[in-house]
Amino acid sequence: MIAVQPFEYVRAGALTEAIGEAGTDGSAAYLAGGTTQLDLMKDGVLRPSRLIDITRLPLRGIEHHEDTLIVGSLTTMEELAADPVVGRRLPFVREALLRSASVQLRNMATIGGNLLQRTRCRYFRDRTVATCNKRAPGSGCGAITGAHRTSAVLGTSTSCIATHASDLAVTLVALDATVHVTGAEGPRTIPLTGFYRVPGEDPSVENDLRPGELITAIEVPLLPQEARSHYLKVRDRASYEFALASAAVAVTMRDTRVESARVALGGVATVPWRAVEAEAVLTGAEASVALFRTAAHAAVAGADPRPQNAFKVELAQRTLVRSLQSVTGVNS
Repeated sequence: MIAVQPFEYVRAGALTEAIGEAGTDGSAAYLAGGTTQLDLMKDGVLRPSRLIDITRLPLRGIEHHEDTLIVGSLTTMEELAADPVVGRRLPFVREALLRSASVQLRNMATIGGNLLQRTRCRYFRDRTVATCNKRAPGSGCGAITGAHRTSAVLGTSTSCIATHASDLAVTLVALDATVHVTGAEGPRTIPLTGFYRVPGEDPSVENDLRPGELITAIEVPLLPQEARSHYLKVRDRASYEFALASAAVAVTMRDTRVESARVALGGVATVPWRAVEAEAVLTGAEASVALFRTAAHAAVAGADPRPQNAFKVELAQRTLVRSLQSVTGVNS
């Protein structure tokens, strides 16, 4: 067992207090549900000098507006999954949440924390392994030459091939959700499609948050009443497992034509992957399995697989085709 680095614990009673305690040097961390953060601290992967408990902040709850939901960042996964508007207007969000974790974890894990969860790459999560550019910039990527069956095939670089783990984020990227954050310089909003960063040369920078900034809410557009959506998750076992490939799909149909489409992939990329090329293929076209296959091929264009995870290219395409069939009812 690796000894936990000593840290200062602070329980914040107000948003301004939390941000002030965090500072801007990047050495502090916020604590909400703690479902993975505490494990990573125990293993010595995360080593904040100060841990700021934000569970008492008024950042929990769901506001219902005509075309959007405003979800407080401390809202739990189970609370969002149980929301009746989510069930009616965003069924694939509910599906993603219910397939993410056990009920016990969903009752603890927060929406903000889910969007910020760290990769499940074994090289990142094992501090005794020296080579991980996410954890130790400049050390190399052990997965590239080591075990990489579950690693990414899209959005990779020569510095990192770790997959992003969130199911929820895949659906929210497809919806063009917006993240509301607050820091020392005040509040700002970030489109979720631009929030995550592909690894490039510095995989340790995973998102657009500045040091000390805190996610306060997520603004989620509602799908049109007539839209159909589906989240399909393919994994090694039926429960409590992360995706090998997943597809979030929402479409509106006009007779047998796809009037509009939203598509995102999970389990195969370094970030929740918006498949805009697939959307372009689908929009305005006559729905058919052949069309879905063309869209799926476009979705994985540019994939860079390694020997152990090359199967993911085909698996991602099959997952997307199956999801499109489910929402359209087209089987031929």
